[in-house]
Amino acid sequence: MFALKEIEAKTLLAHVRQPDTWFGLKYNMNLYRGCEHQCIYCDSRSECYQIEDFGGEVLVKVNAIDLLRRELARKRVKGMIGTGAMNDPYTPRAERRYNLTGQALEVIAQLRFPVHILTKSDLVLKDLDTLREINRVHAVVSFTITTTDDALARKLEPGAPSPSARLRAMQTLAANGIHTGVTLMPVLPFIEDSAENITAIVKSAAAHGASYIIPAFGVTLRDRQRAYYYDRLDKLFPGLRQEYEARFGEQYHCPANDADALRDLLDARCREHGLVTEVSHYAPESAARQLSLF
Repeated sequence: MFALKEIEAKTLLAHVRQPDTWFGLKYNMNLYRGCEHQCIYCDSRSECYQIEDFGGEVLVKVNAIDLLRRELARKRVKGMIGTGAMNDPYTPRAERRYNLTGQALEVIAQLRFPVHILTKSDLVLKDLDTLREINRVHAVVSFTITTTDDALARKLEPGAPSPSARLRAMQTLAANGIHTGVTLMPVLPFIEDSAENITAIVKSAAAHGASYIIPAFGVTLRDRQRAYYYDRLDKLFPGLRQEYEARFGEQYHCPANDADALRDLLDARCREHGLVTEVSHYAPESAARQLSLF
């Protein structure tokens, strides 16, 4: 059981280094620190992020909504706001209790900013009405799906809703006009880097209303995160740790096997199903438009 600990943040919105070719973000926000989904590959365990008890508590920024309202009111450029980079905005117990993501989306809708949500959760559907309102400007929801095998996903992402639940949520969003698709990242070497897995993801995404797939073929490993990941490999996939150590050593980026061939396969399958491999970007506009003389 995760502990929920209330904290106060000094700031909320961070500027994203431009250009953001991945997600088209101008600003980024994290309403929580820590995540209940406990994906075995999560980079947020790394020491550089200074989250001391990533596996035991979620820090809740209880003043986040007031900060967001004040900070957005001062923004002169209405660029895309992202959430989900450091933790899932729909980490379940915290979001159900505090509803910070739901409240933040309401502020974003009121102030007419665009949003891009990254999530592994069908809990996003609780905010469907707010997302439809934001979509008068621009709303994007990307679901991380790295396998369509629910049993495998339970090992890799033990606290997250199943891929099948995410796909059903995607279908609902698409039916309501929300731009939605898949972030296919990471693709874990020796586990998910097969032609069969990539093909299944493309077919399932297309069948459930996705319009894009954003891929990254491999995984990043460093310090505390690597140690945790290898410990989980020992328990879940005995012998696989040794293959990682032999191939990658201490390197940060660990590419998928035959990554170039898998990318070619993804591109071909996406073309067959009418999907693109990038998300549409929102063109920022000035929040303070020049007044007409007439």
